[in-house]
Parts: sequence; C-alpha cells; structure tokens
Amino acid sequence: MLQDKVIGIYCLVDDILKGIHHHEHKERKVSDSEIISTAIVSALYFKGNQFHAINYMRTHAMIPGMIGKSGFNKRLHKVASLLMWLFLHIGRMFKYLCAELEYIIDSFPLKVCHNIRINRSKLLTGEQWRGFNASKREYFYGVKVQLITTKNGIPVEICFSPGSEHDVEALQKMFMD
Repeated sequence: MLQDKVIGIYCLVDDILKGIHHHEHKERKVSDSEIISTAIVSALYFKGNQFHAINYMRTHAMIPGMIGKSGFNKRLHKVASLLMWLFLHIGRMFKYLCAELEYIIDSFPLKVCHNIRINRSKLLTGEQWRGFNASKREYFYGVKVQLITTKNGIPVEICFSPGSEHDVEALQKMFMD
C-alpha cells in the first residue's frame, strides 16, 4: 500500500537527519524531513510531479500543514545540498553493503534552455555549458549528468559537469573504488 511506503520513506529520512544532527528553525510548520520525503515520493510515485505529491500528502493527512507548491519549491531549493549529500552517502552505503560485480555507466544532457535562448540564459553563462548530444545529433546548453548504477538500475554515484566536458574527464572526477 502506498501509504505504508510513504511512511517508511519519511521514517528513513527523518532518522538519517537526526543521525547527522541536522538542525532547522523551530517555528517551521513543515520540517525538512517532510519536504525531502515529499520530493522522494514525487519522484518515485508521481513521475516527478510535485504538485500531485503535495496534494497526496495533504489529502491523506501525511503532512497536515503542508505548504503550497511555491513554498515547497523554495524549501526544496534550500535543502538541495543536503538532498545531494543524502543521495551520495546512501548510494555509497548501498554500494558497500550490496557489492555487485556489474555496474552501468551512462551520461545524459540536462538542457537549461533551447539554443535560441542561450543569450538570455541567467542560470548559466559561458561556452563551457554548450555541449553535443551524439545520440540525438544536436547541440544543447546545460550540464551533463554522469550516472553509475547497479545492473538493476539503482543509482550509486552521480556527477554533474559542464556540457562541453568530455565524459572521460567527468568520470575521473567521480569517487570510484
């Protein structure tokens, strides 16, 4: 049942944050554990649609004081580095606990904008962000994501690099043992 899975995700995230002694403002209505759990639920069960995940959490009384989509996005951006840290450490723990012999390495582009809008891009500036996607035979403006997963598709390592950077250079930056 989905409710049981959501509760399990929340308990795991909350225990990890308590274990690393994560502190947050006492007067917040929604904790960082609830924000991160909602983001994970959105990715796992709602195809990344945060609006549906927020509504699910609100209507099923998972997080009674759930904030709106705009406030949720602001809070999610504030805990982005914490979320990345959690992802990397959980991936490494999983890699050590379930040592596998086969891993899959792949990269894919994340476009920031279409080529015609590069001049107006405020997120990224510079030619290092312009890359080429060989599989689609097209140029893009953004970052490349290098991902190492188990053969079952569970991610264990991730690296973000400028679009123009070659895959080999990005792989050298990754923590592989």
